[in-house]
Amino acid sequence: MELTSGIFKAAENVYKNNKGSILRTVVYTIGHFIIAISVLMLVANVSFTIALTDAIVEPIANSIWYFILDKWWASKSKK
Repeated sequence: MELTSGIFKAAENVYKNNKGSILRTVVYTIGHFIIAISVLMLVANVSFTIALTDAIVEPIANSIWYFILDKWWASKSKK
């Protein structure tokens, strides 16, 4: 029980300290899913299932990159 409450408290702290970056990252990711599916279906002429799989896996990696970039950028702009 103590471990679970500690994990939730840590997650709450991460969220509070990174609220803006997390929100921007989620919005970016959703948009990227939609764009990637559309482009793959129109340009590469692949099925929705294949486009969906690629559109989920690739943006997750991009989202992690964006979060790191955003945190770095924000730390530099404060100085």
